[in-house]
Amino acid sequence: MIVLAVSWLANPGKEAEVAAVFRKLQDASRQEPGCLMYLGHQHQADPCRFFIYEQYRDHAALEAHRQSQHFQDYVMKALQGISERREAELYSPLTEDDSSV
Repeated sequence: MIVLAVSWLANPGKEAEVAAVFRKLQDASRQEPGCLMYLGHQHQADPCRFFIYEQYRDHAALEAHRQSQHFQDYVMKALQGISERREAELYSPLTEDDSSV
């Protein structure tokens, strides 16, 4: 499994529009066969800040997500000009048999 944690910042006054785009992206992404979890969050004290938590079966599933039509429509088009991606980091979950712990 691979985990992607992404932070976005909505332009002032565009918070509701960005939230609506993330809801659509969340619904579409959850339908992908390699997507294990896709969950958007909006910061409670600063509604301009968004955090997206994603889990994929493997790197190929993440790449399929990035190539999907909904990713292109929502991330590459709809979010442009109303928000900016601040940070995106890949993680691997810790497991019981992880020898690095």
